[in-house]
Amino acid sequence: MYRIARAPAAWASCLVWAACIHGGGALAQTAAAAPAPAALLEDEPPALRGLMHRASKLEAGTDTQDKAWQAAALYCEASRLGSIEGQYRLGMLYAFGRGVPESRPLAAALFSQAAAQGHAEAGKMLDSIQLSSAELPACVTLAQLPEKAAPPAVNGLSFELASDGQPAIDRFIESLPAHKRWVVPLTRTLSAWYALDPRLVLSVIAVESNFETGAQSPKAAMGLMQLIPDTAERFNVRNAYNATQNLRGGMAYLRWLLSYYRGNIAYALAAYNAGEGRVDHYKGVPPFPETRAYVRRVIGLYGQLHHGFDESLTEASSWLNVRGR
Repeated sequence: MYRIARAPAAWASCLVWAACIHGGGALAQTAAAAPAPAALLEDEPPALRGLMHRASKLEAGTDTQDKAWQAAALYCEASRLGSIEGQYRLGMLYAFGRGVPESRPLAAALFSQAAAQGHAEAGKMLDSIQLSSAELPACVTLAQLPEKAAPPAVNGLSFELASDGQPAIDRFIESLPAHKRWVVPLTRTLSAWYALDPRLVLSVIAVESNFETGAQSPKAAMGLMQLIPDTAERFNVRNAYNATQNLRGGMAYLRWLLSYYRGNIAYALAAYNAGEGRVDHYKGVPPFPETRAYVRRVIGLYGQLHHGFDESLTEASSWLNVRGR
């Protein structure tokens, strides 16, 4: 069954509008913002209501760390001006590392402050965190911006993901010359057959061949998705320079890799470039400059680190199961 892989919960229960995530270096799954309690916002002065509504819109509009950080900056200002809901919302961002660095002590201090003023949900979160702290974020006590969360990283590789809601691959496609654009609708159609995000496939094509159907590498990789002879044979591709056959073979392999690495795009891409044997040997992205640069370029275009996968295709890599990744 096709599904989206989810990170395990970090705490025993999830309260209010946040989905729990696993800390300790795992890639955070962002929590969806819910509307602020109407009664609380209506009690705020007009200027504070405006700040809170702007921050809520930033959280709801797009799921990026940059937008969450912009919301955090507004919640900091609202908190300095005495907004109880602002303190609670900022605490949630710190609790789950959205836009700002994950910090249970800072979250606990904000929840404690809001709960002391009667915010019921802040009290519940304080019970869930089970931590006492009086250390408020500097942006609450001083008129300054909050610290930004560090870019996500895999095996020491950090990634700057889309910060404006538009993946870089969209802009790349807009710049394609007319004689290459016919590949885009074909890719989008075939991607649906393989339950793949077409943006991911298009990002791979952009890096592999720059949309050249006749591309060939010194290592005999062929066509749009640069299939080597063994991969072409493995996925029954008779003519790797035929666009449809090439795309179907490349997508079948990418889909299999996403299942094998349970939706981890960095591992799947590293295996697409260097082979799953090398990724398994190094238990992650191999230390080859070419492979690491490849992974960064594709993810830089695509803007995401996880993808849905069909767990029925294959068992997960053994080291992935052992480490619970």
